[in-house]
Amino acid sequence: MKIFLVNPACLDVRITDDDAMSIPIGLYYIGSLMLDRGVDTRVINLAPIKTPVDYLIELVKSERPDIIGFSVLNPNRNCAIDAAIAVKKLNPKISIVFGGAAPTFIPEYFFRICPALDYIVKGEGEDTFIELLSFHLGKLNIKEIKGLIFRDNGSIVENSVRPLISNLDSLPHPAKYFAFQHISLSRGCPGRCTFCGSPDFWGRGKVRFHSANWFVDEMELLVKRGISHFFVSDDTFTMKKKLVIDVCQQIIARFINQDIKITWAAISRVDFIDEEILMFMRKAGCIQISFGVESGSEEIRKTLGKPFKNETIIKAFKLTASFGILPRAYFIYGAPGESEHSINQSIDLIEQIEPLSMVSYMLVVFPGTALYSSYGADDIIWEQRIEDIPWFEIDPNLDFDQVKKFGDSLRSAFYSNVHRFALNVRLVDNQELYPYHADFLSRLAMTFSHGDYSVSSNINQSVYKASQLQKSDIYNSKVKHQDTTAKALYERALSYYPDSRAYLGLAMLMQKQRDFQGSVAVIKEAFENILDINSDTNSPTKRQLTLCMAVSLMNMAKFREALELIVPFSHYDEIKPYIHACQSRI
Repeated sequence: MKIFLVNPACLDVRITDDDAMSIPIGLYYIGSLMLDRGVDTRVINLAPIKTPVDYLIELVKSERPDIIGFSVLNPNRNCAIDAAIAVKKLNPKISIVFGGAAPTFIPEYFFRICPALDYIVKGEGEDTFIELLSFHLGKLNIKEIKGLIFRDNGSIVENSVRPLISNLDSLPHPAKYFAFQHISLSRGCPGRCTFCGSPDFWGRGKVRFHSANWFVDEMELLVKRGISHFFVSDDTFTMKKKLVIDVCQQIIARFINQDIKITWAAISRVDFIDEEILMFMRKAGCIQISFGVESGSEEIRKTLGKPFKNETIIKAFKLTASFGILPRAYFIYGAPGESEHSINQSIDLIEQIEPLSMVSYMLVVFPGTALYSSYGADDIIWEQRIEDIPWFEIDPNLDFDQVKKFGDSLRSAFYSNVHRFALNVRLVDNQELYPYHADFLSRLAMTFSHGDYSVSSNINQSVYKASQLQKSDIYNSKVKHQDTTAKALYERALSYYPDSRAYLGLAMLMQKQRDFQGSVAVIKEAFENILDINSDTNSPTKRQLTLCMAVSLMNMAKFREALELIVPFSHYDEIKPYIHACQSRI
């Protein structure tokens, strides 16, 4: 028996959308269950493939799987359907299984539109998929498999609902077999956002948790696989404070205290944040928390299921930044009741919360959400090759040009002021956090000197899909005063602690301004103040700082001096061109 577990590609080409390119964690859970049972299982990511169906067919020809399971969302459903049909045409004996949010909420549509589909795993998939495998091995009657929908002599049969897994720690660790960055402490969400399908998929008000031990064990396995940065994908990571603190304490004990450098980002809600939890999260390596603000209008927030007061939102953002954790804001535009006035309210709120990163989305609706139910759409609409339904298309008070203008205004308000937001950050005065403050400020500075905010125009993440707008129409926003902002942040970082990134960034910034003598002076100061870079000739930090100094010396025509610096690193490929350049000029 051989199984493929597949993440299909979205219909529309993404401009920048890392999440759409990542394999859902659910496939890794199911894959690890299969591998634990000795079943030959492969997880396949079609999302980044230009011709995903052709790619999968070639794999099917060469590896001959017996079962192919697709993790299906509305945006990637067409790829899954096309692939399933192509697979069945190649080999009708292969069983096709769909799971995930889209087939869970509109199974009738999938069986109608995809004649190649054999089974739908509804909701949480692990136990149902195991029992489906047992059926294929002749060990179980298909009608006994809870949570399964299947074809039976031309009819669609839906078995009884499967209870949720009560003990998440009973699941095997996916990291035993796979390397990935997205991890999860819980399943479910306490919120009731009307644009999100999570409440109905996992069960309203039903949130289950891994233990801190299980979660950090998973991280440890991934660290051993070379992963150093994690995305904690819980809908609300900080919901259970005692558990989160336990997680942080274990991360500190197992990694931070052992000088194993890891970082991670999480998602939270503005009413689940306080000083104690932020202190633990920062010391455990958290560098970013994303909050769903959605709108500056309290009325629209109520409509979207986020009934928070502005004061609560402002406090959460200021508090998060004060502990050296970057607060990222999610905003939605084009919602029911949206107007120029409500957009101005959102702009006012942006000014007050001063986010250091922002992602804004046009509101779209999917099956399984309260907004979709209120719209009352016939599922036949999904027979069109579309990813989603933008709300403005069904709201008589909105149109595309108007909504696009709303989005442009939001992004302009953020990008034209982000330099000021960065300089306005007020950090808590706690000496224990000074090294963390330096790390935070140097990371932030790097975005202005060499990262997302360093170019004159920045394409907002995941705003429009390529099929909706031509590239020339994509919103570009000019970030102001990049170099002066970066310089101020690097210098402020060094006022807290001798941070190697701050020294390197400041020296590189001086090189950019052709102040090579100043750049050399900064690197010399780094070598005087950071003891560890003198102790290990192979440390990446020492190599980067040394190369930076050598480049400045080369620009000052001091090639022999530069060569003497970099010769000890001649076994590194990135150093060799500089050695040759120096040798040719001596």
